Amino acid sequence: MRRLARLVGITPMAIYHHFKTREALLREVVDAEFGAFLDLVGTMPSHGAAEDQIVHALDAYLAYALGRPRIFDYVFSKPREEARRYPDDFRARLSPTLNPLADAVAKWMDDGVIERDDVWEVTLELWAHVHGYVALHRAGRFRLSPEDFKALVHRSLRRLFHGIKARYAAEAAHASSEWRR
Repeated sequence: MRRLARLVGITPMAIYHHFKTREALLREVVDAEFGAFLDLVGTMPSHGAAEDQIVHALDAYLAYALGRPRIFDYVFSKPREEARRYPDDFRARLSPTLNPLADAVAKWMDDGVIERDDVWEVTLELWAHVHGYVALHRAGRFRLSPEDFKALVHRSLRRLFHGIKARYAAEAAHASSEWRR
């Protein structure tokens, strides 16, 4: 709190006047960041085809991760006592950041675009897939421009959407026949 007060040019007591503890201040930051993230979600263009909607549904998450990397790490990647937990908090719709994606997944299921399944598990699968790419990006595992990284994630989501089984099965059969020779 002293370092923060020094950075913003106030006394630590001024901070404590508004926030009783460091954790209360951090909770306020997280809540404000969820609001900023949802504002970003609202600015994402809507795409017509369902597959494009699925691929672009997580663009706000990518934009937030690339645009605010340190805050992203704290909000989405660090353990926090008050963080929402699966399954209870998500199923109770207490996640302001995942509710829009879950609503889109439910609609896609209702429209027959994706197979009917557990809405929250499919939502978490999509989110975890993109989050994994972001975590690897944040760890310096890619030498790609933000545009190229986003394109990579889009291609990966399309593979997830279409599945890789047929291609893998054909390659495995070919490899197996080569191995027998």
